[in-house]
Amino acid sequence: MTREITELRAGVVGTGFIGSVHVDALRRLGVEVTGVVGSTVARAEAKRLAPAYESYEALLADERVDVVHLTTPNHLHHAQVKAALDAGKHVVCEKPLALTAAESKELVELAERSGLVHCTNFNIRFYPQVQEARARAAAGELGELWHVHGGYLQDWLLEPTDWNWRLEPEKGGALRAVADIGSHWLDVVQFVTDLQIAEVFADLATTIPVRQKPTGEVETFAAADAVERVDAPMSTEDLAHVLVRFRGGARGSCVLSQVAAGRKNAVHFEVDGAQGSLAWNGESPEELWLGRRDAPNATLLRNPALMSAAARSATQLPAGHAEGFADTFRELYRAVYRAVAAGEPGDDYPTFRAGHAENVIGEAIARSNRECQWTEVTL
Repeated sequence: MTREITELRAGVVGTGFIGSVHVDALRRLGVEVTGVVGSTVARAEAKRLAPAYESYEALLADERVDVVHLTTPNHLHHAQVKAALDAGKHVVCEKPLALTAAESKELVELAERSGLVHCTNFNIRFYPQVQEARARAAAGELGELWHVHGGYLQDWLLEPTDWNWRLEPEKGGALRAVADIGSHWLDVVQFVTDLQIAEVFADLATTIPVRQKPTGEVETFAAADAVERVDAPMSTEDLAHVLVRFRGGARGSCVLSQVAAGRKNAVHFEVDGAQGSLAWNGESPEELWLGRRDAPNATLLRNPALMSAAARSATQLPAGHAEGFADTFRELYRAVYRAVAAGEPGDDYPTFRAGHAENVIGEAIARSNRECQWTEVTL
């Protein structure tokens, strides 16, 4: 029997920046957050997001919880997803789904055998203008697709004193900029174009070879100036340039950087086709640029009255009332929780298969960088 979304309950693991975003989005959907799990009970209680569970095991044992949201450091995802599935919980997991493609493949197989709803948190798909871009490409408005280009630029790791657990390979994985923000770009351009990446050629660089690591814990995006520090050699990339070949012949390129001064969260792409182009920038998310050779170019502002059905379903406010980053989480979870309410996985949100695909692509990018050659992506 189908349930209402507002009858469902969630537990959130992780109380940092993204954990807080998950809690906020769920509450705006009317989903009760039964509680959160932090690195310590005291830390979870101090955030005052929701009641604090004593442990992850206590959350899984709570029969009220329908869906587990994992916003923990990357190295914990594999074991935590397995435990949630074993407990019969539906799962939303932040990217990367696991540290390796072997681990993410295992999670896909376990999740699909379970019949439970599973989601990798690629929220950028749910900007209304990204949905509109996909609809226009699918309708043939651009003609044959030739080229996809853009990137994802941030500056939050520009200084040698900037620190986060993602800089530690044992916690974040062997890739950093590629896994953290590059996975979003690679996912969203495949979503918009409906083209699958076949090969990559990558050049990765570590611009800050030694950073100053705080001796105490530092939260993502938090200032931590007056703390004791020690030198920490870096092995993961600050930036990446990646060439892409899509199945069917289209080409692509992207620049990924966490050391681009002034760029806070600049994800952008342009799709060029035989009959037209379109472009979108996450720092101006209400705008979709439409390019033409023999007609005036246009900028389509988010307006439900002028958008495709898919884009209209992902937008809740009238034109002129800006929607942004936090709203994409709400709309992603709206799709996920519809599936949970219906009692079976859906096809309108990124599943664990999307997370596994990005792990496979990431490993191909790392291998291409090591070997300085085009590298096949084999899913």
